[in-house]
Amino acid sequence: MYDDLRKSMTWPHTWFGLVVGFVLMVCFFFGALSVFDREIDRWAIPETRFEPQPMPSFDKMLLPILQRVEPDEADYAANMPKLHDASQGPMTPRLELPADEYWAYTTHRDPVLRMGVGFGVPLAKDPDGHNHIHGEVTIDPRTGAIVPDDALKIGSRWFYPLHYSLNWTWKNLGYWIVGLAGLTMLVALVTGVIMHRKIFREFFTFRPAKHTRRSTLDLHNLTGVVALPFHFFFAFTGLLIFGSWLYFPAGSTLLEPLHHQHEVHEAAATGLPHKAAGVPAPMASVDAMVVEAKRRWAARDMAGEVGFLQVHHVGDANSYVSIFRAGSDRVALVGEGIHFKASTGEVLYEDPPRTVVSEINEFLTGLHLQHFEHWLLRWLYVLGGLLGCVCIATGFVFFVERRKQRHAEAGSQGSRVVDALAVSTVTGMVIAAIGMLVANRLLPADLAGKGDWEKIAFWGIWALALVHALVRSGPVARARMNPAWREQCWAIAALAVAAVGLNWITTGDHLIKTMLTAPYWAVAGVDLSLLASVGIAAWSARKLALREQLGAQARPAQPAGDTAEVAHV
Repeated sequence: MYDDLRKSMTWPHTWFGLVVGFVLMVCFFFGALSVFDREIDRWAIPETRFEPQPMPSFDKMLLPILQRVEPDEADYAANMPKLHDASQGPMTPRLELPADEYWAYTTHRDPVLRMGVGFGVPLAKDPDGHNHIHGEVTIDPRTGAIVPDDALKIGSRWFYPLHYSLNWTWKNLGYWIVGLAGLTMLVALVTGVIMHRKIFREFFTFRPAKHTRRSTLDLHNLTGVVALPFHFFFAFTGLLIFGSWLYFPAGSTLLEPLHHQHEVHEAAATGLPHKAAGVPAPMASVDAMVVEAKRRWAARDMAGEVGFLQVHHVGDANSYVSIFRAGSDRVALVGEGIHFKASTGEVLYEDPPRTVVSEINEFLTGLHLQHFEHWLLRWLYVLGGLLGCVCIATGFVFFVERRKQRHAEAGSQGSRVVDALAVSTVTGMVIAAIGMLVANRLLPADLAGKGDWEKIAFWGIWALALVHALVRSGPVARARMNPAWREQCWAIAALAVAAVGLNWITTGDHLIKTMLTAPYWAVAGVDLSLLASVGIAAWSARKLALREQLGAQARPAQPAGDTAEVAHV
């Protein structure tokens, strides 16, 4: 009965893994890159290559900039008609929308500072809802100079959202696809564990000298078992993070009236006004409030800098200022908020210690989002993500190797198509990512819409990789290896060398400088990672060339009694 259960797990493990594996590869790879998204930003935008700064003066620097921020044109065009109640009158012109909230955010890894304004919608359909048109800006906190918006933050604004939304925001389809893939991944993990009853043995079983099918399966099992807790945790917590916001948004659907009522009661209990009073009032010194917040944190033995600052109901008698401590010294997210009455500067409320449930939620969320300052753990995250990529990639290869002889004899093109998709997903994805960095250094810094051109380069290079994999997949139909694997590995090596060289030529930041004479590890780390990619890609290309030669010889017979491989049929 146990053997029957194991065999019954083969079908969902194989086909679920194949169908969602292409999405999961994107999630794992770009999730691994996102661990150092701010460092990639600094590599991509040389103007931001300076040390992270503490939150600057709100009164002297941030407030004058915030007062000049305008509502985003695209946000206004897309959302204003949805929020505005036409029965009450015409829409308020974009530049006449009143500022309702200010915010500023920074971390221990951000040299630049993000800030923005939430503009209120005067005649809103739902006065109690979230009625804001947004405007954002990024500045150099040393001088207050604005960093151009068309300078794409490749790490935090492209690679990072790619791993959880595929950068497909229309109808939130990208989020749903990734969520389905994450849920299916949990099924694949559970079925994989059931299939491998001697799971401890997989830690020590890797036979690289065996034929491709055997060695690939060994590596698939090894990487799956070694990083199993990592894979399960990140799939599960990823679903939790988006669960209440997108997948099960009860607070904004069925329970929306109860949610509004809870906000009103919470405002009464904390003394933080839920609505504006409609009475104008000036704002006291926010800098003085920051000083008081730091004093209170120090008194609680948690001295630190400000990570997030928000002004609610700007210019109103009910306006209040929320100041949150940067949480880089712990796993849980930014907290210990202290809230001040904006017009007087008096403390209205200080966040109490969190409940057990809240503590667990913030810990799990923080562990997934890894905003903490722990470089060894961050590199372990990268390793876990790359192990996930290897596990999925070897699953693809094993799937094709197990079937291509049978498909070749039957004249089927199934293995050829799957193999081409696997090539473009594994090596093609890496080519697209590094190619985007090359485009970043080749395109002029003052080019209008440079970020859009970088996005076009990313998708265009990836599409070319897919076309190349399909064109070169002919040998797979004859039960041979696709040479596109080897050729795209060489392409990765060439592009990575080009990226490092172009960074040197265009900025003068070569490795001797960024490591020795004027150490700047954010940029040096990206260059070193690219050079490591060169070594791995070149080594892989040579090994693949050898495998291609061996593939021309007779295929070794499958060892008798190899139940682990039989279970994967």
